[in-house]
Amino acid sequence: MTTRRDELLRVGTVLDYPYLWKREFLSGETEGRKDRPVCVLTAIVSPKDGQTHLALLAISSQPPHRDQQAIEIPETECRRAGLADWKKAWITVSEYNYDIAEKSYYLDTAQAPIGRLGKRFMQRLANAAAPLFRQGGARVDRR
Repeated sequence: MTTRRDELLRVGTVLDYPYLWKREFLSGETEGRKDRPVCVLTAIVSPKDGQTHLALLAISSQPPHRDQQAIEIPETECRRAGLADWKKAWITVSEYNYDIAEKSYYLDTAQAPIGRLGKRFMQRLANAAAPLFRQGGARVDRR
């Protein structure tokens, strides 16, 4: 039986989270300014401790800043993601928040998902993010 928590922590799930932007983190901030939709890019259960390690990508209704790389979300995917009311939306792929679900001060695992992005679009996001993540410096540690 799948629990709400299991559903929430699946790749492609869109949920609310107090995302901390890299520029805010670098200026010394430690808390996200507001809850915003994020997308679960990865959810890996560690064989060592059984904890779920997450990479969360921010979703915004604003175009990306000059120093960010983002992918515009197609209208169909916006509807799947539960963001049908948004005129336009972007997912930032040049940075991510890293958190551990079982230890998180920020993730409400009792919340219902907002929506889910499709597998094909998620693959596109993963392909775009992978080289940026490998370069280092994209991670904002929230644990």
